[in-house]
Amino acid sequence: MKLIKWFTLILCCVVPIGTLAQDSNAEDAVSPPTIESLLEKLAKARLSKASTVLSEIEALGGASRHHLYATMMAGDLYYIRKSHQVIALTSNDDGDRVGSDILTGESLGVFERKQVKKIRVNNRLRGTLRDAMARDKLLYGDKQERRTSALYFLENIDTKNVAALKVAQEKEKNAQVKDAIDIALALFDLKNSDNTDTRLVSLTMLSGKLESTVRNELVRLTEKDEAGKYIEQDKAVRDAAAKELKRIDSRIGFYRFIEQLFFGLSAGSVLLLAAIGLAITFGVMGVINMAHGEMIMLGAYTTYVIQLLLPNFLEVSIFIAIPAAFMVSALVGMVIEYLVIRRLHGRPLETLLATFGISLILQQAVRSIFSPLNRQVSTPEWMSGFWEVNPVLAITYNRLYILIFSLIVFVALLAILKKTSLGLRVRAVSQNRAMAKSLGVRTEWVDSMTFALGSGIAGVAGVALSQITNVGPNLGQGYIIDSFMVVVFGGVGNILGTFFGAFSLGIANKFLEPATGAVLAKIIVLVFIILFIQRRPKGLFPQKGRAAE
Repeated sequence: MKLIKWFTLILCCVVPIGTLAQDSNAEDAVSPPTIESLLEKLAKARLSKASTVLSEIEALGGASRHHLYATMMAGDLYYIRKSHQVIALTSNDDGDRVGSDILTGESLGVFERKQVKKIRVNNRLRGTLRDAMARDKLLYGDKQERRTSALYFLENIDTKNVAALKVAQEKEKNAQVKDAIDIALALFDLKNSDNTDTRLVSLTMLSGKLESTVRNELVRLTEKDEAGKYIEQDKAVRDAAAKELKRIDSRIGFYRFIEQLFFGLSAGSVLLLAAIGLAITFGVMGVINMAHGEMIMLGAYTTYVIQLLLPNFLEVSIFIAIPAAFMVSALVGMVIEYLVIRRLHGRPLETLLATFGISLILQQAVRSIFSPLNRQVSTPEWMSGFWEVNPVLAITYNRLYILIFSLIVFVALLAILKKTSLGLRVRAVSQNRAMAKSLGVRTEWVDSMTFALGSGIAGVAGVALSQITNVGPNLGQGYIIDSFMVVVFGGVGNILGTFFGAFSLGIANKFLEPATGAVLAKIIVLVFIILFIQRRPKGLFPQKGRAAE
């Protein structure tokens, strides 16, 4: 009897405990996974199962997982062998392997190689990670990242990515990002839908879009296979695609023209800066200065030296380099004028040979000081990059700023020549040297100031050139011939003629280069100038009155 009582008591105690255990297991079975548990699962998972775990991590939603994806993509994702905690592991300057928590970024100290194990990644998993990173940025990134991700899906779109795009479409406020999302969804419907009306609506949404992926799909819809049959069987879709393709090609042609025009204006602005100083000295003094290119080179090297002296002020160093380059080149020009050109006045051939020798001396001096190797001048951040007008037209900031800068220099030079006493004396000497001298104008002083002004502007041109090309001892040699062509074509001594001549030759070169190549384009331009000078020896804008004498 006592045995039965004890058995009943034990049974009453055990059954509730078992029931509680079952209930606890049931709760564990239905409780949602946490990011920590999924990371531990990722650490234990085989390579073939890793993409499934990543999908579960992404399905949790919440905060951005970009750091996790990027670390895994870079091969820096590890887990601690004992605890299976997933960490980011990188090497510091001392070569130690420092770990940090993948979620919080908290430093976990230095780890030995045997304490951690790498989470492997193959090419297939990298593709999964790229898609996951794009979806993550689409939902959590800034405006540019969201737009870049939407454009990424134009070429990497599937059902999973479409779902992410639709979620982003509902919450997106920015018009540019929303437009990119609409393009991606319309392109997906065009490729995958079996409904003609849906595809026609998609084509309407893609009307005039300049993205290369859109154009490629329209081309595919209008092409024929090897048997001569259309790839796209639906005639309505095919005709609509052909119509939209024609419209897109027309817009692309227009923007290509604008792009070539900008490159031509950019090349012309460089020619203007290089030639305008030569136009002054050639027009006033009649001196063919073969060392003018070296004044450009000195300006470029001045920019290089300023950056060496001010390494922590890169963003503003160019504003210091502009007056510094002007002063250095102007001072060198004054010395050349005083020591050489003044003593050869009226002897143009000897002056040409002398300035050619000076150019060689300056080149060798730079080689001795800075070595013959090219030097790289850093571009400030505000001049780097480009302005993307649309998918087929992008304008680089450095060339845009140089174009604006050349116009400012041109206007400033006109103001000096028209509004200052120096400009009045320069114009007087250029028109009639003997009469100006008889009226008390110090022509030698005017020659010195004019040569210094022309050389200083050449130095400023060197500052601009340092932002688009490497700085080397032969930098100026590539522009001296072009500068003379600009001066002769525009009209010797005519500043306005130099302006139109520089931009005309720059634009002509850039429009000829795609069809003929760079070398042949220059030859064609040279032949044109020779023929032009045969008909108009005094150039595009010849001097009038006493200046013509």
